[in-house]
Amino acid sequence: MKGFFKKITEGFRKTREVVTEQIVQVFTQAKAIDDVFYDDLEAVLLRGDVGPGATVEMIAKLKKRVREEKIEDPAVLRNALAGILEEILRGGAATSAPRSPQPGEPRVVLVAGVNGVGKTTSIAKLAYRAKAAGGMPVIVASDTFRAAASEQLEVWAKRLGVHIVRSQTGADPGAVAFDGIRAAQARGADMVLVDTAGRLQTKGNLMEELKKIHRVCGKSLEGAPHETILVLDATIGQNALSQVRLFGEAMPIDSLLLAKLDGTSKGGIVLAITHEAKIPVRYVGVGEKAEDLVDFDPGLFARGLLGMEEGA
Repeated sequence: MKGFFKKITEGFRKTREVVTEQIVQVFTQAKAIDDVFYDDLEAVLLRGDVGPGATVEMIAKLKKRVREEKIEDPAVLRNALAGILEEILRGGAATSAPRSPQPGEPRVVLVAGVNGVGKTTSIAKLAYRAKAAGGMPVIVASDTFRAAASEQLEVWAKRLGVHIVRSQTGADPGAVAFDGIRAAQARGADMVLVDTAGRLQTKGNLMEELKKIHRVCGKSLEGAPHETILVLDATIGQNALSQVRLFGEAMPIDSLLLAKLDGTSKGGIVLAITHEAKIPVRYVGVGEKAEDLVDFDPGLFARGLLGMEEGA
């Protein structure tokens, strides 16, 4: 938990400098809990890319809390808002939660996302975490459309000391995924990270290819993939929502990995995504290093967004 808070406060600096400071000002400078207070708070949340849906719900719940508990001091409300933010973030229950593999079988994780979101680096970070925890991960480079994608993964694999399965450019992605999972089983791996092409979510034929890879994983190992992670770029704000919707039409998304959180001043997008998609954010990327990937904690994130100290 402490590691997450430290990573968030450091990697969350741009959002804190813009959004958090303004939220603190709203709560500390308001003289009364009135329409002006609510309007100011709403404006700050929207600027932070929290999104209209989540913002409206948060303000409504805050007003209800004020009425029921007869709160008069605006400063007291910040703690109440932290609870509401956490409630929304925990409400992102996936329709199909990650599943456990059978004993002795590897956990197959399918990773998707458009080009440029940080998918390759995120896969490397997941492999690093798995190995650091004592596991034996295998990376499967099923993005055969771009030679650079496999080459980048191979560089990471060598750097991390993990095995990678790849094929020549233009090879059938489904076949690579199938062979990669079987090879991982033969090596006794306990995790398989299957990369997919950074396909444009508007291209129907490419989305069909993604569906095929998802099916092939199940043919290679019954029950696979055990988790499908969609990598999103935190810096693109509300555009991430369209990616969640369209990828979700191609296959069930179990969880989200929000990359480049350290590079945006609009970290509130986490709330917008969770509120609309009802899919949990499981990981957040807060830097370029292999270790700069942390488990997402709704409570600590909420307090970090509101400028509250750890444990407050």
